[in-house]
Amino acid sequence: MPKVNAPTSTYDDVNLLLRLYDMRREDRMRQARSWFTANFGASSMEEFVKICPAGSEENASYRMVTSYWEMVASFITSGVLSKEIFFQNTREMLLVYLRVQALLPALREMYKDPFALHNLETVAKEYIEWMNGRAPGSFEAFAGRVGRPAR
Repeated sequence: MPKVNAPTSTYDDVNLLLRLYDMRREDRMRQARSWFTANFGASSMEEFVKICPAGSEENASYRMVTSYWEMVASFITSGVLSKEIFFQNTREMLLVYLRVQALLPALREMYKDPFALHNLETVAKEYIEWMNGRAPGSFEAFAGRVGRPAR
């Protein structure tokens, strides 16, 4: 049986997690998430520009999804939201990280911002350790299923 830590989450953590879930259910956000999951898998800036050119609905969807998960991750890195309860309840952030991971150096260079999507990356790396600490190989299995969209 995997080791399970004693609860460190609060009712405030749960309430925030539920509010974040509600935000994901908003119609435009659902559309953006659906598009991202089915279509976004750029591994270079050339692919990025083809998949979601500036000013397009696809670009708006990309920005909506990545900024949402960057915001959520910032709640975790700042200590506002318990990572334990978050990790137990959603893996979608990891999917987003897997899809943008290869682009991070180029995006940061393009934006002249070494901290672009930094919270997302930080929390995703902690999440990967957490997953594999509980069930070795579970992250790799997950990544194999969702790392890139079917083309």
